[in-house]
Amino acid sequence: MDNNQIKLINLPKILDERGNLSFLEENNHIPFKIQRVYWIYDVPGGEERGGHAYKENKEFIIALSGSFDVVLDDGKETKRYSLNRSYYGLYIPKGIWRHMENFSTNSLAFIAASTFYQEDDYIRDYSVFKQNKS
Repeated sequence: MDNNQIKLINLPKILDERGNLSFLEENNHIPFKIQRVYWIYDVPGGEERGGHAYKENKEFIIALSGSFDVVLDDGKETKRYSLNRSYYGLYIPKGIWRHMENFSTNSLAFIAASTFYQEDDYIRDYSVFKQNKS
């Protein structure tokens, strides 16, 4: 897997006895302009989210609360990333198959995306994804 593109990115962490603060800035901490944000929550035990790739969209995923695993597949190799802290996230470039699993109780996944929602940007069939990677 091309780890030069997929990467865990540490975010600024401001420590304060009243509570800590982290933030992200587009084109600074993450390598794209944010066009959309969404979050995933109340995932029932044993369920998965995702199960697709994007033709153009890039994403940055943070576990704001709780924990979950992001499983990435570039068509040749699969790699698992466990996210469980709100001061770092996972950058995923376009063209990578992904799904999320092992959500802890009350977990909250925050996703910053590089494109507006467009259904035709999704590759939802794994066999089509594999064909495009050949």
